[in-house]
Amino acid sequence: MRALAADTFAFLDALGVRRPDVLGYSLGGRTAQEMALVRPGAVRRLILAATAPRGAAGIHGYPDDVFAHADLEDFGIQDYLCIFFNHTETSQRSGLGSVGRYIEREVDRDLPVTTAGRAAQYEAVAEWGVPDHRALQRLAAVGHPVFVAGGDRGLVAPPRLLHLLAGLLPNAHVKVYPDSGHGFLFQHHRQFARDVLNFLNRVFTGVEPYGPTAGVAPATPDHRAAAAGRPS
Repeated sequence: MRALAADTFAFLDALGVRRPDVLGYSLGGRTAQEMALVRPGAVRRLILAATAPRGAAGIHGYPDDVFAHADLEDFGIQDYLCIFFNHTETSQRSGLGSVGRYIEREVDRDLPVTTAGRAAQYEAVAEWGVPDHRALQRLAAVGHPVFVAGGDRGLVAPPRLLHLLAGLLPNAHVKVYPDSGHGFLFQHHRQFARDVLNFLNRVFTGVEPYGPTAGVAPATPDHRAAAAGRPS
């Protein structure tokens, strides 16, 4: 993951981008955490979407229900819908809408992920997920404003990991989106975009980032106690 962070910084340096706001999704969220740790002055704010802290319990590799669909030579639409969306009619319909938007895009489309690429990603995820309490404690050094977000039925990053991550970060707020999975930001794309802009605008202007009425809450003492492995 440190190599991914270094590659990202090299790319940003080549573009002349200084102190960006970084949105990291899934594996990218792990990379964003590493960026804030190895070069804290080089990033400004973080949005960590559907991701987990390094060393957390229960994330060493994919869960069986994810691995059964991800470890395939021919990764199809049904596999995508199963992993990325909740198994309800509403969420699955949103997933099909997401696929439709992808198909409609004719320029600057992402290249298909190769089997070798998926294998390398899995190795990085597994290495990140080796239980390590010291790795969890590193996040106390991340003083940046952080917005943590994910789906309430996420298979890859379930809500307990979102709250754990927010609890480990000194200046984090968390929101869990309903009836959604790993692809919550594709399902709730309009609301998520509004929430991200709200986070960036309020932090930029120095306003207290969020309140309960916004549906986005600061990490509570209970979250921080759980993150530290202490009873609340």
